[in-house]
Amino acid sequence: MQAFQNIDLASFLDTLLSLSTAFFLGGAIGLERQYRQRTAGLRTNVLVAVGAAIFVDIAYRLAGADGATRVISYVVSGIGFLGAGVIMREDGNVRGLNTAATIWCSAAVGACAGSDLIIEAVLGTAFVLAANTLLRPIVNRINRQPLDTEAVEVTNTVHVISPKSWQRQAMQLLEAELEKSRYPTRDLDAHAFGDDAVEIEAVLTVTGVDGEELDALVARLAASPYVTQAFWSPSTTE
Repeated sequence: MQAFQNIDLASFLDTLLSLSTAFFLGGAIGLERQYRQRTAGLRTNVLVAVGAAIFVDIAYRLAGADGATRVISYVVSGIGFLGAGVIMREDGNVRGLNTAATIWCSAAVGACAGSDLIIEAVLGTAFVLAANTLLRPIVNRINRQPLDTEAVEVTNTVHVISPKSWQRQAMQLLEAELEKSRYPTRDLDAHAFGDDAVEIEAVLTVTGVDGEELDALVARLAASPYVTQAFWSPSTTE
């Protein structure tokens, strides 16, 4: 019978508003992540926001503002475990930090919605989307600035394998593709690869690279008749 006594139309409508806000705002954040094909996309960000809103809303109804405050602190620490699951380290490159931070922000938006701070939830969503979209060109521009390679923690190298007879054409193609993608190089070296092939290596002098963009670049190189194989690899100076 306690379940029937807990039914209250006003509280139900309040919870519905909180969860709907978390759903749509988490969806707005997740849609941008899904468009960029990140590990945590639309559904993950919606679930994180709605889950945070549910926990905070329950605590607010059962224990008031003090209970909601305690649950929010648990959400902040607990969401770190979920964020850690999308962070990967591959050959010196750490990937997924931005996705993990976005999940953390989705939880914050959901906590605002669960606390009936609707305007704050909308404002938070706007800032998260701005960070993931408006700041991207600035970050890319900074990362494309050449630095002293010895001072950079991770050095990325593009490798192209070509028949000796097509070495000049393959090198020109590699230079053209890197220039088109605005990736300056420190060294462009060629050495023998077997009896009748050469390996051309281009060391990039940038502070960071877009892995998906480099994957597309080497795919274009590999499709050329002058190239038998193309790939890229990161290495650390440590």
